[in-house]
Amino acid sequence: MRMKILVGLLSLAMGFASAAVGWDPPGQLSPASTPSQKAKDAANKAAQEAQRAARNAADAANAAADRAKANAGMISTALAEGIRHAAQRAAESARRFEAKASESAALALDAGKEAADAALAEAKKATKATEEALQRAGDAARLAGQSTQEEAEKAALRTRAALQIAVEATRRSVQAARDAAAKAIEATHGAESHAPSSPGK
Repeated sequence: MRMKILVGLLSLAMGFASAAVGWDPPGQLSPASTPSQKAKDAANKAAQEAQRAARNAADAANAAADRAKANAGMISTALAEGIRHAAQRAAESARRFEAKASESAALALDAGKEAADAALAEAKKATKATEEALQRAGDAARLAGQSTQEEAEKAALRTRAALQIAVEATRRSVQAARDAAAKAIEATHGAESHAPSSPGK
C-alpha cells in the first residue's frame, strides 16, 4: 500500500515537472526581443534603408547627367527644362538619402558608428553637389530662351559639369552607405554569435 502511495506521488511529481517543462521554453526562447537586440535590428534596418536610398540617388543623378550629355550641343527651352526636371529629381533623391543616412547614424551602434557617420558626411556632400547642379540646370533653362546661342551653350556646359560632379559625389556616398550597412550587419551577426549560450544567464 505504501508502495502504491509512493508511486502515485512520484507520478504526480512527474506530471508537475513535465507541465513545468512544457511551459518554460517559450519564456526562454525570447532573447531576440531584448532591448539590445531591438536596437541592433533597428540600426541594421536603418543602414540598409540608407543604402537603398543611396542607390536611388545615384540612379537619379546618373539619369540627369546622361540626359545632359545626350543633349550636348542642342540648346532649346524644352531640352533645358527637361534637364532641369531630371536634376530636380536627383536633388530630391539626394535629400531623401541624406535623411536616411542621418537616421542610420543616429541609430548606429559603437561598432558601426564611424562608418555611419562617414556615410552621412558623404550624403551631405552629395546633396550639396546635386543642389548645385540643380541651380546650374535652372540657370541653363532660363538662359535657353532668353540669351544668345553662345551663352546658352556655356550655361549647358556648366550644367553638365555640375551634374558630373554630383554623380561622382553620389557614387562616393553609395560606397560609404554600402560600408556602413556592412558594418551594421557585421555588428548584428557579432551580437548573435555572442548571444548567451548558457541558459543560466
